[in-house]
Amino acid sequence: RNEMTLNIEEEYALDLGVDYEETAGLVIDRVLESEKCPYETEVNLLLVSDEEIHRMNREFRQIDRSTDVLSFPQVEYPSPADFSWAEEHETDCFDPDSGELVLGDIVVSLDHVKEQAAQYGHGCRREFAFLIVHSMLHLLGYDHMEAREAAVMEKKQADILDSLGIRRQPSEE
Repeated sequence: RNEMTLNIEEEYALDLGVDYEETAGLVIDRVLESEKCPYETEVNLLLVSDEEIHRMNREFRQIDRSTDVLSFPQVEYPSPADFSWAEEHETDCFDPDSGELVLGDIVVSLDHVKEQAAQYGHGCRREFAFLIVHSMLHLLGYDHMEAREAAVMEKKQADILDSLGIRRQPSEE
């Protein structure tokens, strides 16, 4: 198990019956393990409303609508999950106090988690976990702009969630 610091800020309280910290921790840990991250890491997770993620999407991406998740990577990668760049740019990538590789920030709209879980017919925990996996892959340099890249990300997302036993199943709510 990778040592990891997960900083969670619940800016918006919406009880979806999900232990956000436990679920995010499990998922992030599994992503780092599957991508063979050699470092102790730090990830910041911000839980927000639809209104707030809309504002952030407009401000940081010039896209004037809400979204389900935003990823703000701290590390650049020559290719996905190639950690050599971090070593060469140590002062930019590692926390000088903890020595952890700072991967970046994940912002999740809890309103979207609830809506999308209902839309796709599965539980909120599954939807939340999916968004964390998706965002973590972005923090590790993966993207889905091209069909080939999207296929790689989709396979990794499915494999990670399956390995944790977090599957698409009708919600018990």
